[in-house]
Amino acid sequence: MTGERDLRTLLSGMRPELNVGRYVFTTVPDGAAPTGVAPVVTVTEREGLTLVLPEEEAVAAGLTYDYVAAWITLRVHSALDAVGLTAAVALALTDAGVSCNVVAGYHHDHLFVPHGRGTEAVGVLEALAAESGQDAPDMP
Repeated sequence: MTGERDLRTLLSGMRPELNVGRYVFTTVPDGAAPTGVAPVVTVTEREGLTLVLPEEEAVAAGLTYDYVAAWITLRVHSALDAVGLTAAVALALTDAGVSCNVVAGYHHDHLFVPHGRGTEAVGVLEALAAESGQDAPDMP
């Protein structure tokens, strides 16, 4: 299945979904996730393995963190080479004063925003989707 590339279609159809839970970013220097954790995102960096995982798993594994996030999934199937979705979403959240960390999966984009602002961020994104779905004004 090919992902969507048209920016207007991506924005109007993004259907942001707030996932349940509190998610944290942590790192393990040896590059191996501890037993008992199931990260939703991993990124290998020179400094170590970054894990994004449920807060309770990080606590149980004794992992340190300093950022607790809400996880929002954009339900539209975006193509990995689509242009503008991340920028448009970031701008809308920037205008609302909401920080955002974006991770692209094969099928969907995932946003991590401050946990206490997750519902607000979804509202901002739903407004952006509604605005993008309106008919464009006629051009002369």
